[in-house]
Amino acid sequence: MSAPRAEEQPSRSRERQPLVARGPRGPRRWRRTAAAAVLLVQMLERAAFFGVTSNLVLYLNSLNFNWDGQQASRATLLFLGASYLLAPVGGWLADVYLGRFLTISLSLLLYLAASGLLLTTITNDGRRSFCGEMPELPLEPACPSSSCQGSWSSPYCATTLYLVLLLLALAASSVRSTLTSFGADQVMDLGRDATRRFFNWFYWSINLGAILSLLVVAFIEQNISFLWGYSIIVGLVGLAFFIFLFATPVFITKPPTGSQVSSMLKLAFQNCCPCRRPSSRDSESAHLLPDQRSNQPGPSPQEDMANFQVLVKILPVMVTLVPYWMVYFQMQSTYVLQGLHLHIPNIFRTNPNISLLLRSDSSNYRIPEAWLLLANVAVILILVPVKDHLIDPLLLRCKLLPSSLQKMALGMFFGFTSIIVAGVLEKERLQYIAANQTVPQLIGKDLYYAAPLSIWWQIPQYLLIGISEIFASIPGLEFAYSEAPRSMQGAIMGIFFCLSGVGSLLGSGLVALLSFPGGWMYCPKDFGNINNCQMDRYFFLLAGIEAVTAVLFLWIAGRYERTRQDPASQSSSSRVRG
Repeated sequence: MSAPRAEEQPSRSRERQPLVARGPRGPRRWRRTAAAAVLLVQMLERAAFFGVTSNLVLYLNSLNFNWDGQQASRATLLFLGASYLLAPVGGWLADVYLGRFLTISLSLLLYLAASGLLLTTITNDGRRSFCGEMPELPLEPACPSSSCQGSWSSPYCATTLYLVLLLLALAASSVRSTLTSFGADQVMDLGRDATRRFFNWFYWSINLGAILSLLVVAFIEQNISFLWGYSIIVGLVGLAFFIFLFATPVFITKPPTGSQVSSMLKLAFQNCCPCRRPSSRDSESAHLLPDQRSNQPGPSPQEDMANFQVLVKILPVMVTLVPYWMVYFQMQSTYVLQGLHLHIPNIFRTNPNISLLLRSDSSNYRIPEAWLLLANVAVILILVPVKDHLIDPLLLRCKLLPSSLQKMALGMFFGFTSIIVAGVLEKERLQYIAANQTVPQLIGKDLYYAAPLSIWWQIPQYLLIGISEIFASIPGLEFAYSEAPRSMQGAIMGIFFCLSGVGSLLGSGLVALLSFPGGWMYCPKDFGNINNCQMDRYFFLLAGIEAVTAVLFLWIAGRYERTRQDPASQSSSSRVRG
């Protein structure tokens, strides 16, 4: 019985060979050229993405829109969450209909169009065309209590801006979910070591794009003009699109191979609704031998069930990381809002006898608040190679190298300490505000009343969140990739990105909930100033949520490790991954 199976297996593999890849597989230099093109596209795309997110709060706080601080923070969190939450959409389109190459091309085209629309909202004519005239603030008596609301709470141009940000999020998420695996396809035939090295360079290209964006684009947006800053973003996306199309002849492309999403949903429905009886077709196919199923397209019912069981074990681990992502995305929202209300030093000396409002633009260049994100990027660029070349080999020789789950728990701890440090700093800042000790500072064209605390006090919280990323995000990706069945690696990676987006959206929802009258984030007639809010309590609440879920994570991770060590579980999982 075994001999015919040995003969049939090659025939089936030969039938699938034409569907594997198209493109030049010749010299190694072509493969490296293709990989370099992917890395360059990724760097330019990330530079454009961080160019939008780094100063989005400041842009919405500006006189062009006059959004409240909590409204701007919520919009930023929604944008960040959507850019991760929509990741499975691009992966599904690439797997089922378009293939990775066409999905990336269309996503970059959508990226270019959406960034162009965002650029038009900066000009007066563009805002009038899409949003109409900004409503005037009515003259009203002072609010007698903290429970009353203003007469108009809907932010100006909200519909247009949210639509543009949604299109940007869809484009960015599609690029994120497909470009990584597309780049690995280019070097896969060079061996496992080439694939590992590609992922290392891929991660570095992301951070190099962030440095380019924060050093150049963020400075221009804050100190010169958002028009110039967003024009650079459009140029970065256009250049990435051109490079990707120009490198088409050297790319290896794969056709769409199908998706198991429908099978997983069907099995989930059957498990949630035991009253539904399996059909005769399902029962017949479940008892077929592998040889008898060779003509059936897609995985067998046994493989679907095994994959579903693996998914059920992996999902709780990834779900308990959601509160960590709630904390992580504060780095680009409430941390930025907090920094705008700390004293930001000027890059150039100014004459203290000159009135603040009479200083020229050239004498009022301030260090961009978004530059503090460089602390996060720098710690990653420094510690990742140190950890890879020194710390991990040493721990491996001493047999003390922690597992991916243990690293993720350590990352959650560093995220917890970051939000605690931010809460303590905010509590100290509010004490200065309560004592009426404020410093007026002009950032761009907007006036903020800041506490006399230096913005450099924010560096510890940015460093801690960067260290947490090394221990939570990178091992989380490693866990999702290594523990997933081979036929579901793309889907589970998409779920991982999706759940990180859920964390950002939950953070946005929490800000919205606390922004109701009487809430900690309720600042009537705020327009960017958070001096009447109690954001320190919001930070401490996030810390408490993460602490509780960290305990739950340790329990779930312990159960998962014990299940993996079970011999029966190891044999079944190896068959699924094999």
